[in-house]
Amino acid sequence: MESNYHTLKRTDNQLLVITHLSQLLTYATVFGGIIAPLILWATQKEQVEGMDAHGKSIINFQISMFIYSIISIPFMLVGIGFITLGIIAILAFVMPIVNAIKASNGELPSYPLSINFVS
Repeated sequence: MESNYHTLKRTDNQLLVITHLSQLLTYATVFGGIIAPLILWATQKEQVEGMDAHGKSIINFQISMFIYSIISIPFMLVGIGFITLGIIAILAFVMPIVNAIKASNGELPSYPLSINFVS
């Protein structure tokens, strides 16, 4: 006998907000800002409506910011690296908050300068 079992996903905007805000753990720990959202996304993407899209956006943003930071280090010798690291730090702090607000309103996230690694 074949089963037509379909998993219904629950709507949980609060968990989406927490997932976005968990990126701010980067400022308290070194890699907490990528590990916490990665765990939330991996464990909840099948249960929570929209978690897959939000999680992929967060992971792409975190990886992109890490790569931009690494690229900025050699440019510190000529001074521009300090400016780019400052911009990266501001983006990495502000965009999770902006997208947490969007998630609470049921909107999809948008992270600027994100490279699409996970699609």
